[in-house]
Amino acid sequence: MKIFEVTSGKLEKDFLEVHVLLNKPYPNWIRPLDVDVMSVFDPKKNKLLSKCEAIRWVLKDDQGKLIGRIAAFVNKRYTNKGDDVPVGGFGFFDCIDDQKAADLLFDTAKNWLEARGMQAMDGPINLGDRDKWWGLLVDGFHPPIYNMNYNPPYYQKFFESYGFQNFYDQICWSLSVAQEAHQLDPRFYEAHQKFFGNPDFKAEYLKKDNLEKYAKDLSTVYNKAWANHQGNKDISPEQALKLLKTIKPVLDEKLIWFVYHKEEPVVMWINLPDINQIIKHLDGKFGWYSKLKFFMIKTFGKNENFVGLVFGVVPEFQGTGLDYYMIVEAEKVIKSTTSYKKLELYWQGDFNPKMLNISKNLGGKHFRTLVTYRYLFDRNKPFEKHPVLL
Repeated sequence: MKIFEVTSGKLEKDFLEVHVLLNKPYPNWIRPLDVDVMSVFDPKKNKLLSKCEAIRWVLKDDQGKLIGRIAAFVNKRYTNKGDDVPVGGFGFFDCIDDQKAADLLFDTAKNWLEARGMQAMDGPINLGDRDKWWGLLVDGFHPPIYNMNYNPPYYQKFFESYGFQNFYDQICWSLSVAQEAHQLDPRFYEAHQKFFGNPDFKAEYLKKDNLEKYAKDLSTVYNKAWANHQGNKDISPEQALKLLKTIKPVLDEKLIWFVYHKEEPVVMWINLPDINQIIKHLDGKFGWYSKLKFFMIKTFGKNENFVGLVFGVVPEFQGTGLDYYMIVEAEKVIKSTTSYKKLELYWQGDFNPKMLNISKNLGGKHFRTLVTYRYLFDRNKPFEKHPVLL
């Protein structure tokens, strides 16, 4: 076996191709767009690369056949609650069913990270947002949603045989939203009545013609609800606006909701249609013909699935039921005016019991599990899972 750093266009194509070769035998796999993968390693598109390091390798056998790949990252701002050593990351792991090949890939990433002062590595993760390319799929091998990792089931044994330990589970939930097919827990309607009709509170969905307002509201709620958790950072209104403009071609106004208290945003719920139901027809390409095909399927096709991305309640309204009020208001609109039938609540850490309870109370069914693993370079150092958020 020989390992090659990705330093040319040909090797970059190999990096993309090995994922296809190893995953296409699995019928539920959906090929990601090449541009989405390559953008992680493009300094023009991934601004983290101005301050972080990233490297990729491909693995070939003695006949030159592609048999694996891996990427490694050093991001000094990457931390999790409780971390007491610098932690690097790796991702985009693929490998034939051979533990020796997997070990060589893991060793290569470990040695590179250790040479840069890291004392542990998490993976598979991404150099970027945690809602993309994060975690190893270990249960629920259903068709992946957009920018979600998908891998053969045998990868789990590679990680655990090498010595990785489960840092946290990422739970995904599925629930029906079809008319009459699903009713919320009575507690939602009881909470809804506490706020319904009170002029101090209102729930509304996003309007595309006023993205600047909703970007500011998104920034406000996110920063109060999430940015204080270690590992997260503030989102400025400008960054939020850029995000909304990026997703504007595919967003559905009726899937993005806010609650206001005396005109101040205090709760948000960001959902998107599952565009992987379109991307599965594009074979990883997104040139002009693929873009036309995407537009035609989006316009005339029928997408019955949507995905929950971000949910947040500012601290002073946590536990009041205001989030339940919003969900009931959203339920009325989504059930009566759209064709969606299924919602997937994308990954929720097993360290966040409050969020998990909301999903359970919604009637969500545990649909799939991804794992973020950690490997401590000092094998005598006690391992600790991600602390529970209280």
